[in-house]
Amino acid sequence: MLPVMEARKLAIEGALELTPKVFPDSRGVFVSPFQEPAFSEVVGVSFELRRTIHSLSRKDVVRGIHFTTIPPGCAKHVYCSRGRALDFVVDTRLGSPTFGQWDSVEMDDVSFRSMFLAPGLGHAFVALEDNTVMSYLCSASYVPEQELSVNALDPEIGLPIPAGIDPVMSERDTVAPKLSEAAALGMLPDYDYCQRHFRLP
Repeated sequence: MLPVMEARKLAIEGALELTPKVFPDSRGVFVSPFQEPAFSEVVGVSFELRRTIHSLSRKDVVRGIHFTTIPPGCAKHVYCSRGRALDFVVDTRLGSPTFGQWDSVEMDDVSFRSMFLAPGLGHAFVALEDNTVMSYLCSASYVPEQELSVNALDPEIGLPIPAGIDPVMSERDTVAPKLSEAAALGMLPDYDYCQRHFRLP
């Protein structure tokens, strides 16, 4: 029998919080954050794995808001394999009823909660502890020119960066445009295209 995984829809269509069954004992912990048959059954979307990412961050690091051009699009399944992070989904799909809105999941290496993001959605996180490791499963290969970003500190989006966090960002993320600027530049995914071409949970 496959380990149980529970799903909860987030406020952004196409994003889910997933909670796997964790098996602790005297030796430590066993958990399987992703098993394709169980994932497809719970989420209702088949996931074709093309790439994995391992991201190590110290406390205060903010990464994102990252998304992939549409087409081709990239679905992501993200969890925290060490430490603690506040993970965000941002609706970057132009024309979406929730365009510019966000939802969040607090992740850690105890519950192993994760987030699934359909193609077209933006992703960001804040590391709440040193040595926080975020693990990504992606449905598309890495193509640099297809990887875009919006500024995580954009006041129009208003991500709730926790009190006491002094954001540390890469140069790429620091100079990333605001959401409205990205829209004016034609960078953002189209909601109607996503609806037509991607099956959403």
